[in-house]
Amino acid sequence: MRLRHIPGAEEQIAESPFVIQDPQANRGRWAEVFGNSNPIEIEVGMGKGKFIMELAQDHPGVNYVGIEVYSSVLLKAIQRRKGRDFPNLWFLRVDARDLAEIFGPAEVEKIYLNFSDPWPKDRHAKRRLTSPGFMAVYDKILKPAGTVEFKTDNRELFEYSLESIPSAGWTVDLYTFDLHSSPYADGNVMTEYETKFLAEGKPICKLRASRRRGGEMPE
Repeated sequence: MRLRHIPGAEEQIAESPFVIQDPQANRGRWAEVFGNSNPIEIEVGMGKGKFIMELAQDHPGVNYVGIEVYSSVLLKAIQRRKGRDFPNLWFLRVDARDLAEIFGPAEVEKIYLNFSDPWPKDRHAKRRLTSPGFMAVYDKILKPAGTVEFKTDNRELFEYSLESIPSAGWTVDLYTFDLHSSPYADGNVMTEYETKFLAEGKPICKLRASRRRGGEMPE
C-alpha cells in the first residue's frame, strides 16, 4: 500500500491526547485504562476512524481500541475526533503482529477487520490479516467465546479467508457474499470504503469467525 506521507504526522501523533503512546505497558490492565470492566472490542486497520467512532458513540457500554499502523492515516482519524467526546475509545499506532504484546490473554471480546489490504500476490499471503499467522495472534488475546468479524469488497481475499480461517482451527459461524442483500445487514455500521464501494454497486462480503465448533455457514 502506497500512502502519501504527511510531514510532521509522527510528532502530532506523539502529542495527541487520543493516542496511547506506550500500549505495551497496559497489557492485562486495559480495564484500568478505561476505568471500568466493560467489554473491549478492537478494530485492526481503522483507517480514518469513521467505523469505530460510530460504534463508540452508539455503544457507550463497550470499550473500543482503534489500531492503525500508518501515521498519515491515523493523523486523519485524530483530526476527525477533535471536538468529540469518546471516553470509551483510544487509538494506537501499532502493527497487528504485536497485539499479543499489547493485550493479555482473554482481554478482548471482538476484533473487527474492515477492508484490509488484500496483498494479492501469493508470496505476500502471510501479510493478509486473515492468514493463519494473524489468526494465531487473535487467538492469544480473545476471550473463549470471542469473535472476529471481517468485511471486504475483494472476492478473492474473501474466498481465501473462507479457507484460511478454518485451516487455522477456527469456525466460520456465518458468511455472505452480498452483505447488503442479506439478513446480516441489519445494524451494520459502514466504513468509508464500504460507503464508496456500495455506491459503485460492488457487493460487500462479510464473515464472522470464532473458535467454537459446529458453526453454521449460511449464505
